[in-house]
Amino acid sequence: MMDLRYPIGSFEHSGEITVAQREQWIEDIAQLPASARQAVEGLSPEQLSLPYRDGGWMVKQVIHHMADSHMNSMIRFKLALTEDNPTIKPYYEDRWAELSDSRELDIEFSLQILDALHRRWVGLLHTLTDADFAKSFYHPGSQETTRLDYNLGFYSWHGRHHVAHITSLRERLGI
Repeated sequence: MMDLRYPIGSFEHSGEITVAQREQWIEDIAQLPASARQAVEGLSPEQLSLPYRDGGWMVKQVIHHMADSHMNSMIRFKLALTEDNPTIKPYYEDRWAELSDSRELDIEFSLQILDALHRRWVGLLHTLTDADFAKSFYHPGSQETTRLDYNLGFYSWHGRHHVAHITSLRERLGI
């Protein structure tokens, strides 16, 4: 039985991150906006208000969350590229998902954010060197230092993970 919280499993990567692996992850990030649009295509307002699992966010909250999270990630990339292992600002994603914009606004706004943000992010990612990808940031919540190449992989997974929340719901309900 699939764990509905992690329909594609959790993010795991160990060992060296190769150039080929980075290129695949950049391609995943480039494809996310189209994948997210396709996942919600044709859903009614009522269907967008369905939780992807019992106790989970509504489909629309998942879309708005991706925009929020990926904006934060792009900022973390830029901080790490311009500062020496900066301490990033954590945020309460669960609280953000409960704000009125995440619960009530049309998902088109966040889909447009993802379109523009990912074009810009991918444009930046294609210019980074091995030394750039080795740069890092410190997360005070987890008390971990994260390299940009690893964070790239995490966000490749993150987008696919949330799209799978929506597509697996659609498969289960036949919508």
